[in-house]
Amino acid sequence: MFSRISLAAGAAAGGLVVFFAMQAVNAVWLLPVARYEGRAAERVEAQAATNKAIGELTNAADRARVNRRLCLERGWLYLNGTGQCVERATQPNG
Repeated sequence: MFSRISLAAGAAAGGLVVFFAMQAVNAVWLLPVARYEGRAAERVEAQAATNKAIGELTNAADRARVNRRLCLERGWLYLNGTGQCVERATQPNG
């Protein structure tokens, strides 16, 4: 009843519909979660490597310079007297 060409065309069209439906599902629900988890894991890994590198510094002055630079890169305030990194106080607008 159906020719082989019409069956092949129907199968191809059905395959495309399923393919595009799955791409839409992945884009809406699955990919944002995977991206967030990947970024979080990358941050943890980078922080661990940074902490290890800082711990391997033998000179206290070198450690203080690295900690100060990291603090300033985050936008925080480095207190020279105590060697602490604290969040900057927000300034009122106006």
